[in-house]
Amino acid sequence: MIDQQYINYFEIVKEHIADASVYPFNIPAIQRLQKVTLHPKVTFIIGENGSGKSTLLEALAIQYGFNAEGGSRNFSFATKRTHSPLSDVLRIGRGGLRARDGFFLRAESFYNTASYVDDLEAEKPGLLGHYGNKSLHQQSHGESFFSLFMHRFSGRGFYILDEPEAALSPQRQLSFLVRMHELVGAQSQLVIATHAPMILAYPHAKIIELSLPEPRTVRFTDTEHYAVYKAFLNNPEGMLNQLGIYND
Repeated sequence: MIDQQYINYFEIVKEHIADASVYPFNIPAIQRLQKVTLHPKVTFIIGENGSGKSTLLEALAIQYGFNAEGGSRNFSFATKRTHSPLSDVLRIGRGGLRARDGFFLRAESFYNTASYVDDLEAEKPGLLGHYGNKSLHQQSHGESFFSLFMHRFSGRGFYILDEPEAALSPQRQLSFLVRMHELVGAQSQLVIATHAPMILAYPHAKIIELSLPEPRTVRFTDTEHYAVYKAFLNNPEGMLNQLGIYND
């Protein structure tokens, strides 16, 4: 499969860490992380809040050449230097393919990415054609995300997405699954951090759980995301009673 993907693996070079007691090297999942082999189509990174998902994706994006706050390799803006030093000790193994396209979507800083796109449009009119011919700021949060997926992502690319579901309704999450499958069919490889069970259900994928005693690959039906949502939807009243939330 190595000759059929853009990135084959990533790993933390532990001997390059100056002080393992400081952030982010003191995050348990980061301390225990071994070599991570990526799926040639989609790799999901999951885990509890604070488990290191976003930090890991940020490091992978920087090491690949993307802007730390999001965007492509050509994006050079920085509102504040806050990225961790993890990228300095991360090593990636490239596959046999070379990507024609690529993008790093970071939900928490997407506003800054949208502003930079507007700045580029002012300098070179016509760029918005890659984003649906409309400023991302003139669209709702969810619409702007979807414009990115539909218009900017062109296939034969390596895409890193940190919580793409953050602005998407359940119906749009289903539409995102369709778009993701189209991109996979167009020789794309995606690495995605998500909490969304519907997105995690995508079958042509590998799921890596960071919140376990040590990071490992899990099946969709073995994830906490699946179990919690299933339990709640099967018996919402019972779950609310367990939580101490009662109807008046």
